[in-house]
Amino acid sequence: MTENGEECSLNRPSEAPGKGDYGNDDSRTPKTPLADVKSTKKNNDAGQADREIPVYLPRPPSLPKLSKFGTNVSTEETVRTRRLRSSQESLSDRAETGSSTDSLKEDRISPRNEQDSNMRPLSAFTTGSPVFQDRKSMLSEHERRPHSQQSVPEDHWGRSSKVRLSPVQPTGPLPTLDKNFTSATLRAANRIDRDCLDYGMLVKEKDGERLHRNLSDSRLLENMGSDSASVTSMKSVYSVLSPIRPQDVRNRSFLEGSMLGSGALLGAEELDRHFPDRRVGVYVVTWNMQGEKFLPANLNDLLLPTDSEFAQDFYVIGVQEGCPDRREWETCLQETLGPHYVMLYAAAHGVLYLTVFIRRDLMWFCSEVEHATVTTRIISQIKTKGAVGVTFTFFGTSFLFITSHFTSGDSKVYERILDYNKIIEALALPKGLPDTNPYRSSPSDVTTRFDQVFWFGDFNFRLSKDRVDVETMMKRTVGGDMSPLLEHDQLSKQMKDASIFKGFQEPPVHFFPTYKFDIGCDNYDTTSKQRTPSYTDRVLFRSRQANDIRVLKYNSCSSIKTSDHRPVIGVFQVKLRPGRDNIPLCGGLFDRSLYLEGIKRRMTARELKRKEAISSQSSSTICTIS
Repeated sequence: MTENGEECSLNRPSEAPGKGDYGNDDSRTPKTPLADVKSTKKNNDAGQADREIPVYLPRPPSLPKLSKFGTNVSTEETVRTRRLRSSQESLSDRAETGSSTDSLKEDRISPRNEQDSNMRPLSAFTTGSPVFQDRKSMLSEHERRPHSQQSVPEDHWGRSSKVRLSPVQPTGPLPTLDKNFTSATLRAANRIDRDCLDYGMLVKEKDGERLHRNLSDSRLLENMGSDSASVTSMKSVYSVLSPIRPQDVRNRSFLEGSMLGSGALLGAEELDRHFPDRRVGVYVVTWNMQGEKFLPANLNDLLLPTDSEFAQDFYVIGVQEGCPDRREWETCLQETLGPHYVMLYAAAHGVLYLTVFIRRDLMWFCSEVEHATVTTRIISQIKTKGAVGVTFTFFGTSFLFITSHFTSGDSKVYERILDYNKIIEALALPKGLPDTNPYRSSPSDVTTRFDQVFWFGDFNFRLSKDRVDVETMMKRTVGGDMSPLLEHDQLSKQMKDASIFKGFQEPPVHFFPTYKFDIGCDNYDTTSKQRTPSYTDRVLFRSRQANDIRVLKYNSCSSIKTSDHRPVIGVFQVKLRPGRDNIPLCGGLFDRSLYLEGIKRRMTARELKRKEAISSQSSSTICTIS
């Protein structure tokens, strides 16, 4: 009989009242001494105040061994002692890797006999005891450790020896990893056929030098590595499109048309994403074709010269005395520029043609295009002399391109000045597009109503010198210094006097006069008229803000010899500013039929070249000596 009036018997299962009692458990337990049962009773009563003991268990546990002095060892002291012994053994024996479950084995307490040694310890099965709860917390800590720190687990019965497997060493050197870890399918999808490249990259990326944005996206992706995660995830650094967060979509700008609004199509954020330096490349060409019906076989030297590292964003081509078939001329331009460019707009005034091509991925930031024409002939039906103007807004910067053909004649300087004055007064632009800075505009000069203005064409200004003297000065030129010739240039003199092209500038001239040549050769006029070589073909520019236009190239194309004029090329970098979303946009419209026809011709020309190469190889013979 115990202190609570309960019976303890060696022939019956031990019973304990209260929460979590085992009285309802029908399972039988091994017979244990009475002293052991009492100590178990004490431990269970001590734990009732801290936690609730579950009611049902598969098997009641065996009783622990009494201490040397007849009292039970404290459960918490036992666990601490076991952990300390386990850690000391691990430090002393390098080959031994004890598990977290082995640390709970009681080395200090041995079983009384062989029968008791087969019994499982009380702490391993009594879930209601503090020992088992502490064991559970220790196991959870073990599971939370990194895999490299976890030891090899062992069963509850224990093993006589602990086996540690030696690490497997590679038999040979490991294979080198490929820098490009894309799959074969992705590589094929991101690669451009070498036969389809418009032009080869002449210079590789230098140290610290950023790749120019004019490279196509496909060419950039060719050298990129990617995997399935980078393709399917919007957060991948290899994604073509930048991810959009829902919070950014929720935010609204209540300043309609403001450039400060977050996410504005023409705002500063979008401008900096496409043009980090806020400069756009403009390629300007002027050429008097002399009305020739036959076009050059190849326009690569005119539009894609080999001395240029990158193609530009805009190509603006002005033609005077153009070929009879204007559509054929535009198709040849599209064929040369290839699939990366589309024709944004084309305007004409008689035989004056003005064509604008733009990179197709920049169309969405361009406004609607407007054009106007002016004739300088007394009879307006004769449209050989005059001007064509095209204007549009790109982001927040307005552009005006004018190509013109002035009155010809060596001594008709005054008539050419009259042509200029008539054009700036009569060219009715802009029509519907808003003026980006109306306070600096003048109603009597169309060139003051736009941020960036390019005026190019056959101005017909001559060198006021005899041909013999001009040829002598040309022979004496050293290092492209044309200043002796330009001292006699009519246009340079009139610009210094501010009687024409007010506010305009011309890039430094380092090429020979472009007029007049014998067709098909580099000889100047050998006819009876013996015209003096002159700089009739020019490219001028002006801007509202100083230093907004930077000159990259200004030269003539000497390889085009189908006319008595040589084409003149000007390459510029133009400063851009953010715009407002209140302007009418072009909406991605372009001449699709012209685009398809130009690409079709590129494919046909490539196929013809391939067939010619095959036929030349098959026609070759091998000479043998017998």
